[in-house]
Amino acid sequence: MLDEAARTLGVTTANWLDAPYNRSGFRHVPDLVRTAPIRRGAGPVRELERAERNVGDIRFEFEGATVTIDEMLPATYTDGFLVLQDGAVVTERYLDGMAPTDTHLLMSVSKSLTSILCGRLAAQGLLTPDDLVTRHVPELAGTVWEGCRLQHLLDMRAGNAWDYDVDEYTILDVSDYRTHELHGTIPADTATWIRTIGAGPDAHGTGPFRYCSLATDVLGWTLERVGGAPFAELFSREIWSRIGAEQDAAVMLDHAGFAIVEGGICTTLRDLARFGQMCLDDGRGPADDVVPAAWIARVLEPDDGLIDAYRTSTSADPAAPDAFYHDCWWIRDARRGIYAALGMNGQSIFIHRPSRVVIAKFSTFPGALDDRLFALHHAGMLALSEQLG
Repeated sequence: MLDEAARTLGVTTANWLDAPYNRSGFRHVPDLVRTAPIRRGAGPVRELERAERNVGDIRFEFEGATVTIDEMLPATYTDGFLVLQDGAVVTERYLDGMAPTDTHLLMSVSKSLTSILCGRLAAQGLLTPDDLVTRHVPELAGTVWEGCRLQHLLDMRAGNAWDYDVDEYTILDVSDYRTHELHGTIPADTATWIRTIGAGPDAHGTGPFRYCSLATDVLGWTLERVGGAPFAELFSREIWSRIGAEQDAAVMLDHAGFAIVEGGICTTLRDLARFGQMCLDDGRGPADDVVPAAWIARVLEPDDGLIDAYRTSTSADPAAPDAFYHDCWWIRDARRGIYAALGMNGQSIFIHRPSRVVIAKFSTFPGALDDRLFALHHAGMLALSEQLG
């Protein structure tokens, strides 16, 4: 049930993705849409030691001005901000009414969590990244996914039709992020869109990098089939119960019960930081390996093909000529080990291996894809990590 503050603000199932309602809505997802719990299991919580210090005065340059971390946080509509160094809390902040026990929508940071599940199942010999999608989901034979490999899904190199500026918003309606009146003009549900979407301009694995959220939903469908369980149960069993999570997480479901793994996972800030720490620790959880170190290392292997595909895409950043997208992570500097999981409205796991820093950040940018705010909070997190290092 929505709390009094959300009701007073007027948060509804139709407006909760939009500013200013998203500042409350992102913390009340299970109260607004259909979700399934991702159980933390019965294992011990990974305690986060405290090594707090003042980082608010750290300064960095942005657009010709000097900005501090204390200024960056409210400017980027931060809801929660947690910095770990070597697994210990450097700073932990909650803004605009968020509490440590609140879960928050991850948006496309969910993709990076899903990719780790893929690595876990690969380690069990249940799949390989080179597998064809249709090997595991044979009902997609004869669709655009014919000839598509799991690695194409992980790297956003699938050859389906997708208009980023339109479809990254359309998917919010198809997958029931919000109530709407568009059924009849859009696919009826996520699985229907997967089965009926047309071919894109390039064959699988060719052409420039083309970000497509639906590709990760195809990956999620495949993982469910391989793991023999619904995503929430599978992710709990293989990942969430092994990282020392403090609380259950949740994943959104569309009205047909399809798990929205491309953007619908919700976690607490601390548990998201624990997940990031597991990645920094080469896949090691508090008790044993969650995912092999080799799977984590894959992310930071410079790949000339992926770099070229990214460099020729609309996502290219001249300031980072060797950046690329791999295994559902945004790789800023592979050689130094600087990479991130990113989601609409400013969600982030930022991993900086040189300084042994993990940053988990929840935000509610008014605009879902505000490039300037993404650049501002990335500059701040990079500067903070470098200073700690």
